[in-house]
Amino acid sequence: MTLRLVFMGTPEFAVPSLSEIIASGYEVACVYTQPPRPAGRGKKLTQSPVHQFADIMGIPVRTPDRFRRSSVIDEFEALQADVACVVAYGQILPERALNSPTHGCLNLHASLLPRWRGAAPVQRAIMAGDTETGVQIMQMAKGLDTGDILLSETAQIDTLDTAASLSERLSRIGAGMWPRALGALERGGLVPTPQTGEPVYAHKIDKAEARLDWSRPARELDCHIRGLAPFPGAWCELNGQRLKIHRAVPEPGTGDPGEAVDDALLIACGENALRLKEVQPAGKPKMSAEDFLRGTPVPKGTQIS
Repeated sequence: MTLRLVFMGTPEFAVPSLSEIIASGYEVACVYTQPPRPAGRGKKLTQSPVHQFADIMGIPVRTPDRFRRSSVIDEFEALQADVACVVAYGQILPERALNSPTHGCLNLHASLLPRWRGAAPVQRAIMAGDTETGVQIMQMAKGLDTGDILLSETAQIDTLDTAASLSERLSRIGAGMWPRALGALERGGLVPTPQTGEPVYAHKIDKAEARLDWSRPARELDCHIRGLAPFPGAWCELNGQRLKIHRAVPEPGTGDPGEAVDDALLIACGENALRLKEVQPAGKPKMSAEDFLRGTPVPKGTQIS
C-alpha cells in the first residue's frame, strides 16, 4: 500500500525533502507552508520556497496563519493522511494535529537530539564550535523536539562551514533519509529510540547577538561569524559605520581587543586575532578585504568597536 502523505515545510531547506518524497512515488495529498511574506526591497508578498515548488509540481497548498485554529485542524483531519512529513514548517502543531494521521507526524531535524532542540540548530552548532552534527527523523510528540528518534545520520562540521553551507549539506542528507524512513514505516520496521542525554536548546537568533565582542577569543569569534553567515550577519563598527563581516580567519596577533594589528584588517581579540577576509559596508555589496581597503584604509592602531 502506498502511503498518503501531507508535507509541511517552508524554507529552501525543506524543498529537497519534498522533491525526494515525490520522486520516490509517494502521494502527497497536500502541502502546508507559511503564508506569503513581504520580501525584497519592494516588500512584495512572496510565496515560500516550498510553496513555489509545490505549485510547480501541481500539489494543493494551504497556508494557514495559525494552525491551532479548530477549522484548520478540521481540514487537516479531513485529508485522512497516513503520515505527515514535517521539515522546518515554522508553526507548533497542537496535539490533536499530531495524532490525526494514522502514523502521526514525522519531523526532520538538523541536529543530533537532544542537543540543539529548537529553532536554530545549524547556526547554534557552528557558533558553539561543535565539530559534529547530524540529521534525524523523529516521531513528533508534545513538547519541543522531544520525540523518539526513528532514523539518524551524522555529519562533520568543517572549519570553513557557514550556516548556509552546512544547512545545504544537511538538507541534502535529510532529503535522502525520507525514502528509507517511509519504506520502513510501510513495512512496520521503524524502531523508535528515546532521546538520551541533557537537552541543549537552539534558541532563535537574536539580532543583538550579531554584534562582535572583540574581547572574546579569535577562534570563538570565527565560529560566531560563520554561524551567522549569511543572515543576519555578524557586524562591528568602523568610524561610526556598521561593517558586516562575512568571513574571517584566526591568526596570531596581540593588541587591545578591536585594535588593528596591521594595515590589512588583522584585528586583535581577547586571544589572538582575526584576519577579516570578506566584509560588507552599510549600503554596499559584499567585497573582499582588499577591495574594501582600496577605498577605506584601516591603518594599524585603528580601533574597531
